[in-house]
Amino acid sequence: MDQNEQNGKKQIALNIVSAKSKHKGFGAGSIELNNLSPVIIDNGEAKIDIGAMHAKSKVERNIKFSTNREDVPNGRQVWLVWVAVDRTEEGQLYGGATACEMWIDTEARRGWKLLAEHVNRMDYALKRRFMLDELGPEARAALKTLLISHNEDWWNASPDVLKEALA
Repeated sequence: MDQNEQNGKKQIALNIVSAKSKHKGFGAGSIELNNLSPVIIDNGEAKIDIGAMHAKSKVERNIKFSTNREDVPNGRQVWLVWVAVDRTEEGQLYGGATACEMWIDTEARRGWKLLAEHVNRMDYALKRRFMLDELGPEARAALKTLLISHNEDWWNASPDVLKEALA
């Protein structure tokens, strides 16, 4: 039981209310983001950066983003990987992972990303999909190392599609 439940407070989640269904009160139609973690892969190193949940990861801070790739001619490629953790009767595992690309020029404080793609990929990870084909060998190795070092039991219990994508 978490702190909010112990205090008798309802936990707030991101509410999605559709016109097709009647809203049934607090928390109805909410999306649970507690089992989702953003991983930033930059310069061959993967790190969990919770700030990326709100586009405020360490690499994104103080950067003005554009949707025009040509605005960042001297940028370096940075990956945001959304990783969803699933719980089964056997235990927890990595249940979804999707990668989104960014280009960042720290010196010029300019960057490129497609926010809609980042949101869609987050949704795909929450829906337990794996979309890691765009990652290069160095980024795949960095992500695999992070996932294993974070929790090897979760890695071992994860679907083969994830292991094959990061092989």
